[in-house]
Amino acid sequence: MVGAISITHYSASTVLVSWTSIQKHGNGLLCNTNKVRKPRAVSMSVRAGERLYLGLDFGTSGARFAIIDKDGIIQAEAKREYPLYLSGESHDWVRSWKETLFSLLHDVPLHLRKHVVSISVDGTSATTIIVDSDSGEPLWRPLLYNESCPDALATVKSIAPPNHTVCTGSSTLCKLVSWWNHVGSNQKHALLLHQADWLLWLLHGKLGVTDYNNALKVGYDPEVDSYPSWLVSQPYYHLLPSVVAPGTPIACLKEEIGNKYGFQKDCVVCSGTTDSIAAFLAARATQPGKAVTSLGSTLAIKLLSNTRIEDSRFGVYSHRLDDKWLVGGASNTGGAILRQLFTDDQLDKLSEQINPSQPSLLDYYPLPKAGERFPVADPNLAPSCATTMSPLTKTSKFS
Repeated sequence: MVGAISITHYSASTVLVSWTSIQKHGNGLLCNTNKVRKPRAVSMSVRAGERLYLGLDFGTSGARFAIIDKDGIIQAEAKREYPLYLSGESHDWVRSWKETLFSLLHDVPLHLRKHVVSISVDGTSATTIIVDSDSGEPLWRPLLYNESCPDALATVKSIAPPNHTVCTGSSTLCKLVSWWNHVGSNQKHALLLHQADWLLWLLHGKLGVTDYNNALKVGYDPEVDSYPSWLVSQPYYHLLPSVVAPGTPIACLKEEIGNKYGFQKDCVVCSGTTDSIAAFLAARATQPGKAVTSLGSTLAIKLLSNTRIEDSRFGVYSHRLDDKWLVGGASNTGGAILRQLFTDDQLDKLSEQINPSQPSLLDYYPLPKAGERFPVADPNLAPSCATTMSPLTKTSKFS
């Protein structure tokens, strides 16, 4: 197995951008870029008639964009942290995401906007939004990618095949069933969208479209390009969106948005994908057996394979990538727990004292809170550390 690392956390400086095949998926751009603090134009001159592609990556702690040309050369990039808005005692994620989306459009350099021919968005996998099917307005708070709904797990396991991808508490289907059991059965006009779907809807206005990467964890079968019969027979099936391939042109950018920000009137908005798939594409791993680890707030692993593999007991699932499969999973460990426990200065000082040529005596399993998705699906797994510690960490903060 050949590996590559795609770094997407706070301190990364390398920019990773990827786009789908224009021949297969239209002019869609899928991007996963690393965070920079201010908009940065890499190229100040653009040839007449130059076609550029804008990709927006919505991660766990912030969002970013990158603009590339047909050769994959970055023309501009920028990032934004999500602003903090509260709804009661909880974070108003919908407001934060929406404001960040339009802030990033504003950050696109003026001289590049008229050259952008297509736009796409990737988002966190299994982040679920139930919206009004007429207005698109959320009916419930978003259920985030790492939230578990164990109350729905028994029901989902009773209808899905054994060890199916949806048979874990953090799956999109478990979130839908949990919402349906609590309030959804009384909602006559409701629709399920994923984070990327909803953000794209804000741009193109065509409600009810997703891609088969985002739809995987609600039960969509990308191998046969349809929802399975066991899902179609459920009373909440009508809430599910239509599914297209990632990068498929959906509609032109809304006229009022194009006019406000100076994008061309025929700029096309394309279906998206998940953030970890965008990271895989950005690493340009093209041969079966190659793998990419994406280290951000959480940790995701993807391996390109000719064979589809799924087992919910271990949090392993397969996304379709053209005629191949991306096999892997996503853990709740990652950069977020380090940010929760240490300052930047502490991380710098401790990192300087690590000797990578010597085995560590430490045996930590750092998690922000109880619950893990991969390499074991256990909503009750507690963060832990071994009793043997270096003098630098005499007191464990993990448990």
